[in-house]
Amino acid sequence: MFARTKRLTLRPGWPEDAPALARAIGHESVVAKLGRVPWPYALGDAEAFLACPRGAHEPRFLIETMELGETRLVGGIGISDVDGGSANLGYWLTPNSWGRGYATEAGQSVVSMARHALGIRRLTAAHFVDNPASGRVLAKLGFRPTGRIEPRTSRGRGGEAPAVMFELDLDDDRCAPMPLAA
Repeated sequence: MFARTKRLTLRPGWPEDAPALARAIGHESVVAKLGRVPWPYALGDAEAFLACPRGAHEPRFLIETMELGETRLVGGIGISDVDGGSANLGYWLTPNSWGRGYATEAGQSVVSMARHALGIRRLTAAHFVDNPASGRVLAKLGFRPTGRIEPRTSRGRGGEAPAVMFELDLDDDRCAPMPLAA
């Protein structure tokens, strides 16, 4: 599965992407915001990630943008832990791509896929308390905070940290994403 947005291409990762993936995600400031990613992040970690099997209803994409006529890997996004009609949305961006709206743009595309192509009825997501920018992205995508803060494991941090829990009912039109500013 592939997706194109105004500025991005979302595509599966291939083995030859390992060096670019390791460079893009291999920042302590990125890894500390994620749960499953180890620190330090090495080429072997990227190779192992790209080789992981995934279910048909668990799309996992690399996020690329075209800047100055050159394609550049700027992040990743995907749906995991599909259980019945529920699944989890996760994403990350490399630091020099923060604040450009890429996470929201990619997220809108993946939420639409979940709703229309994958038959997923409910998405969950979380962000560590010290990463409020991710909460703003989730709100723009239509996610609502559950009111719960739960401890979540972060391999990059080497332990647990409090995380704010979110959910999105894909059958509920009231949870439509907020429009993007022009």
